[in-house]
Amino acid sequence: MKTTLILTLALWAATHAPAAWSKDDPAAGAKLYASNCTACHGADRAGMPGAFPALTDIGKRMTPVQIKEKISKGGGLMPPFSHLSQQEIDDISSYLAK
Repeated sequence: MKTTLILTLALWAATHAPAAWSKDDPAAGAKLYASNCTACHGADRAGMPGAFPALTDIGKRMTPVQIKEKISKGGGLMPPFSHLSQQEIDDISSYLAK
């Protein structure tokens, strides 16, 4: 019973954590984009027609969850960026949504 209560409290705390603990940082995302994404998608996010899609309006085509999944798992020509932390992926996604 005690273990169940502790697990329940831990789960509740994780799902109700203050926003400051997981706040996305678009400025950090811009730096991460510059070092991880510009080679294919360009500094202006315009992509390369026929090879790499433009990311200028990615928020209109994909949900935040889909964007984050694409970054972490890759797909098509895009390699997975599994070396990035979840916070870094969140930051890039936040930057792309601007």
